[in-house]
Amino acid sequence: MIRCLIFIIYCLVPESIFAQSSLHEVLSIPSNISVSTWIVRNFGLFTILSIVPILIIMVTCFPRFVIVFSILRTGMGMSSMPPNLVIISLSLFMTFYVMSPTMDRAMEMGVKPLMSNKITEIEAIKHIAEPFWIFMKNNTREKDLSLFMNMAAGNKKNKDIISNDKVEYRVLIPAFMISELRRSFEIGFLIILPFLIIDMIVATIVMAMGMMMLPPTSISLPFKIIFFVLIDGWSILVENLVRSFV
Repeated sequence: MIRCLIFIIYCLVPESIFAQSSLHEVLSIPSNISVSTWIVRNFGLFTILSIVPILIIMVTCFPRFVIVFSILRTGMGMSSMPPNLVIISLSLFMTFYVMSPTMDRAMEMGVKPLMSNKITEIEAIKHIAEPFWIFMKNNTREKDLSLFMNMAAGNKKNKDIISNDKVEYRVLIPAFMISELRRSFEIGFLIILPFLIIDMIVATIVMAMGMMMLPPTSISLPFKIIFFVLIDGWSILVENLVRSFV
């Protein structure tokens, strides 16, 4: 994960930074800002970079992918195949694929104007966060959103707060995560049901043949694998997961 973040930072940083003649020029404080402002700015930058993994989980579609893929592995009866590294890597890159339009808007609205010194850091944070707010709002159930709005309002049925379009992040983020968990379990149920039927059929046949000492799961595993391969399960699953986002 750290190497991946370093690579992403290297790709995002302008080439002119690496073209400086010395490290002193790169780390020098610009003459138009004070030392305290420079320290606060860099401290904020490193703080944001340190919580990137948490932000990926909170405000993106990463939880849905990793939960569904984990349920698929459990339904097939394989505890360690595919490995966790493969599941996390696939979920991470599928997240980048789904979130690329949102990230592009954040780059255009916040990062590029900030690098051009057209807006301040506070304005850049607001512009960068806005596309993610729209994504979370579009993919959050109204029931979950109303739940957290009512709790934020002191358990009062305040219709003005519920109908407010500009929902606060402290309300939207937990509502979005609860919605993602619910949808992940709904998709996981549909995935695991065919494998459960295969297990029941194989167990019935094994019991009818009197082979009680033979674990039914060891016999049903090849049938579940070939079933998933024949229906082109990976393509169907990934396509429907991507299309499930608004």
